[in-house]
Amino acid sequence: MADPRRAPRWLTAARQRGGGGEGTWLSRALARAGVLPLAAAEAAIRAGRVQVDGALAREPFAPVASGARVHLDGQPVSLAFRTRVLAFHKPAGLVCAGKDQHGAGTVFDALLPVLPPALQGFGWHAVGRLDRDTTGLLLFTNDEAFVAHATSPATHLPKRYLAEVGADVTPGQLGALRQGPTLDDGPTRPAEAVARGPRALALTLTEGRWHQVKRMLEAVGLPTLALHREAVGELACDLPVGQARLLDDAEVTGALGFTPREG
Repeated sequence: MADPRRAPRWLTAARQRGGGGEGTWLSRALARAGVLPLAAAEAAIRAGRVQVDGALAREPFAPVASGARVHLDGQPVSLAFRTRVLAFHKPAGLVCAGKDQHGAGTVFDALLPVLPPALQGFGWHAVGRLDRDTTGLLLFTNDEAFVAHATSPATHLPKRYLAEVGADVTPGQLGALRQGPTLDDGPTRPAEAVARGPRALALTLTEGRWHQVKRMLEAVGLPTLALHREAVGELACDLPVGQARLLDDAEVTGALGFTPREG
């Protein structure tokens, strides 16, 4: 689940430029179109390998028009992009960040090697976060509008988690979870809570606060031992651990409630 205290790089850059996340700058345009991943795009621009409308571009965050003529190493490239969404089965032990200060690895370290060459040139954004020890369905996209859709509390996109807990689950605890316990950052929305065994339950949320599932369970006296995200929207985690697949437009629309951008 997302930590609201940490903004992704694309949003930080947009705020610095005063664009609120909607502006288009050169490195971002190259990455979301699948020309180069973001870090590689920034490096190529600074190295003088990119031209825009016949002029050398040196600033990765320089604004670029959608119809601009862009060349990389003298070859024309298109900035046109369509929404792409990946499903990935996150293993335990990985962080949902670009770098891991503890050296255990990130989801990007695990994702990129399993992608086909045609998908390795994109700048992929993790859609929300899962804790280091949480496994299950994690989405990635090249489209910031999809990130906003899938992570906004206003969308009410459900996320279903399977939790193994350190105490027997009682009907009273399930009832408290369904009503929405109050945490230190305020009341939670009502949730769907279903027992899956004496010490296991499925919890479905329509918001994504920091460590929310664990904090909700702790609030009703159920310490979390293991946590797995089973589904986002109507999309279930149907992949082997550590594998990814590209969703088709029908899945993005039907299962996740988002209309993909096409070209």
